[in-house]
Amino acid sequence: MLSISAAGDFLVAKSPLSLPMNIQLVDSLVQIIEALTPEENALLQEKLQVRTIQVTPGVCGGAARIRNTRIPVWTLVSFRQQGADEAEIIRNYPALTPLDLSAAWIYYNSHRQEIDALIADIQEEDAQD
Repeated sequence: MLSISAAGDFLVAKSPLSLPMNIQLVDSLVQIIEALTPEENALLQEKLQVRTIQVTPGVCGGAARIRNTRIPVWTLVSFRQQGADEAEIIRNYPALTPLDLSAAWIYYNSHRQEIDALIADIQEEDAQD
């Protein structure tokens, strides 16, 4: 439940986690996004999806992962290759959204050799165990 209060010229909402939100800013962003041409909107979506994937040394072995999680892209791709559909993946990883999965697939298509090599390495390690 959100609580809304006035703060100067802004309405500020607090989420259940007590994080302040600037409703006017969000409303302005919605208006700007709605005014984008289809080409601009596609570019925006592409840029947002790219930011969904992070590569951080020391986290997930430095493998590409979904932002702010420890879920590597290779894991999602491997599940998909084994026949899991997006609904099943989201059931297994409820913190993920369809947009996260879309970003993972886009990343995979751009970095197929890297991800396939990681999957092969993991499968080889599993076979040795």
